Amino acid sequence: MKLLVLGGTGVISRAIVAEALARQHEVAVFNRGSKNHLFSGEVECIVGDKANREQFREVMKDRQFDAVIDMISFDAKDAQSTVETFQGRTGQIIVCSSTAAYKRPFRTVPTSEDAEQLVEDAAFPYAFHKAEMERYLQQVIEAGELPVTIIRPSLTYGIGAANLGVLRQNYNIVHRIRSRKPLVMFGDGTIPWSFSFAPDVAKAFVGAAGNERMYGQHYHATNEDIHVWQDLYLELGKLLGIEPELVHISSSMLKEANPDLFAHLYYEKSYSGLFDNSKLKLDLPGYQASISLSSGLAMMLEWYEREGHSVDESKDRLEDRLTAFYTDACSQLKGLF
Repeated sequence: MKLLVLGGTGVISRAIVAEALARQHEVAVFNRGSKNHLFSGEVECIVGDKANREQFREVMKDRQFDAVIDMISFDAKDAQSTVETFQGRTGQIIVCSSTAAYKRPFRTVPTSEDAEQLVEDAAFPYAFHKAEMERYLQQVIEAGELPVTIIRPSLTYGIGAANLGVLRQNYNIVHRIRSRKPLVMFGDGTIPWSFSFAPDVAKAFVGAAGNERMYGQHYHATNEDIHVWQDLYLELGKLLGIEPELVHISSSMLKEANPDLFAHLYYEKSYSGLFDNSKLKLDLPGYQASISLSSGLAMMLEWYEREGHSVDESKDRLEDRLTAFYTDACSQLKGLF
């Protein structure tokens, strides 16, 4: 098939391109061009800015693709631009949404797509705008304008990721474990969670292309291994041979202190992160997320050692202050008794 990936250089996008090439598809990517050195000559790189909607339509006006995989739509207007641009020029649009778009608390655990509602509260903008995007796409599906498939990953890690950890500290977690410095964990660290990795999630996006059973449908694409949040740090500690020291601060307190950095913990990750993939497995036979937490983190550690090992000094200092705050708060609590 002839596939176009809108984006292509993000964590999941890169894995989608690799998976599509492995399946012998013809692949093009559309993005601003700053990271297209990641691709070999097998990938056609189309440079442009999707936010410039007129330019986007002009660049694509004479192009035809069997399927378009949209990884860079974050609200209804973004999705509308994709639909209008490729109306009559593609057989299918596959759109990346997010499990963040669900209203909390969930009605089902593990969470089932057809039992849940989309969030209507704009307090967590990322989730609200993804939900608004899905509501628009549902209208497109109901109108029968063209085949649309919606895929909802959960938190996903992979090569190039900048979202690992409570503070999204990334390599800093390795640095702090090796330095025997404590790490902040939100809540008690016992929220159930399934940690996903990009190569697994990519199989769902590429498998959806041209799959008529998946037209007009929405799916989870996540790992289903059951862990709790603190396992993320404990497993990394095992790989490093050092048991990490964790301190615990409530997600609501962290969110009040810095909403930009910690809102995702309070609104999304304070609830179970276990998602049912039965619907995807039914319509995409053979799909299985097979990368375990340990092997996925080993992949991340190898990447860090190879090229991603810069310490974010400002976040390191912030984590020092947060862990010191925790120690002081515990001392003050003891003084009350």
